[in-house]
Amino acid sequence: MVLLVTGACGRAGQAASATAPTPIAAQPTPMVALVTAPVPTTDRATPDEVVRTVVAVFGDSAVLNPVDSARAADNPIWDIDVRSYETHDRVEHYVGLFSNSGKERFLARLSRGTRYEPMIRAKLRASGMPEDLTYLALIESGYDPHAYSRAAAVGMWQFMSGTARAVGLRVDWWMDERRDPARSTDGAIRFLRDLQKQFGSLYLAAAAYNGGPGRVARGLTRFASELDGADGEDRFFALAEQDYLRAETKNYVPQIIAAALVAKMPARYGLVIDSLPLYGYDSVLVTPGTSLAHLVTASGATKAEVRDLNPAILRGITPPDASIWARIPVGLADRTRLALDSLPEGDRRGYRTASVSGSTTTPAGFADRHGVTLKQLRWFNPTIKTTKKGRLLSGQSLRIPSDVAIAFAREIPDPRIERYGGSSSTTLTARGIHVVKRGESLGAIAKRYGTTVARLKSLNGITGSRVIAGQTLRVRSSTATASSTSSAKKASAKKSTVKKTSGPPKKTASSKKKTPPKK
Repeated sequence: MVLLVTGACGRAGQAASATAPTPIAAQPTPMVALVTAPVPTTDRATPDEVVRTVVAVFGDSAVLNPVDSARAADNPIWDIDVRSYETHDRVEHYVGLFSNSGKERFLARLSRGTRYEPMIRAKLRASGMPEDLTYLALIESGYDPHAYSRAAAVGMWQFMSGTARAVGLRVDWWMDERRDPARSTDGAIRFLRDLQKQFGSLYLAAAAYNGGPGRVARGLTRFASELDGADGEDRFFALAEQDYLRAETKNYVPQIIAAALVAKMPARYGLVIDSLPLYGYDSVLVTPGTSLAHLVTASGATKAEVRDLNPAILRGITPPDASIWARIPVGLADRTRLALDSLPEGDRRGYRTASVSGSTTTPAGFADRHGVTLKQLRWFNPTIKTTKKGRLLSGQSLRIPSDVAIAFAREIPDPRIERYGGSSSTTLTARGIHVVKRGESLGAIAKRYGTTVARLKSLNGITGSRVIAGQTLRVRSSTATASSTSSAKKASAKKSTVKKTSGPPKKTASSKKKTPPKK
């Protein structure tokens, strides 16, 4: 997560197998409604047509009739409970930071948010969730689609890969929908809505989004007597007073409230927010492996526009295993579709294939022979097969990317990486943690790990029987996990010892045959 003003920004910082959801290609309609703006005389839409297309796609009519910011600041309205907590000491602390020492950083994030807020608010409204939950994305990432945390959380809504897949996003070598503003917003809303149903409180749901549903559930159970008498959103603040939640989670909700206060009354705090062009697009269905460079040529858009509208496409080509809905600027859908249809399928692809022959070829040698670097070869062939000696297995077919496809590829960490504290090699399963997938029940999870539903409930502080996709569950106690790890280390050490002492023992001075002294 990104804590906007602190120096070490929460979980955010420098960059450091679940069942995949149904591919986009399998969907009968695009993820966002396909809208083609009327452009009778020109291809590219006018600014007014862009706005109207945004309204048609996301349903946010407020962008057509913006409310004067000065008048709005006089009588702001929130659909989350802000007024009850605006004098809370942590809320006041963050209001001060956002409007003083952290003002420039906060203002830059508010400005970036002007591009995405209408879309986010429209989706929240359509789902029946409060629109002011948009400020959760402001705190998480500053509305940055490419935010990447030390824990490998990605995107505007800072999803870990397991949670993202659990809420229906595609995260693999070719695509990472955590980086897609619209798709990741859909996933975040789905997750938040389930968390609200679980905890009966928006602020507890937000705390669970940040710190994990399991931790919040266990805290509510552990401190039930201390929370007795606290209702609604007060329950979060009562739990935050206990020595239990991480500091980041304790400060998370106060930051959201402070952000809502400052963002809706910018003039009061001396902020002037620059507005960016609205986020909107048209969609066209493209075949597997289509190069984004060909999308640029077909649409007449710029390279920057196509890259910006397709942040989830990681390797410069659409996934080789599925047709997907690619995005182009508003008003260019018909032109793009016609241009792509006129090209043979082979010409749309951003790569050619070459077979490996012989048994002495190395990956580096193969890459050099075909005019690409080894890194570029691996970008487009994530599962290269090699022998124990590092030679390519003969007979396999590898993709050779075109120069224009390489130009669109993003050099980013493997999207499948997850780090939950400790070393990067520590896996969730090894730590006794399970990420709930869609359709799973407590009974099925208990059976998988050889435990009981009652035990899972006890470990996770769960009172009911409902679990939600993306939720993390302890499936073993910390003692059992430590014991298992210790046993594994002992077994490894024992195996190493046996290996070292195998074979006939060497003679030492003390083991040599002694002869009696001469008389």
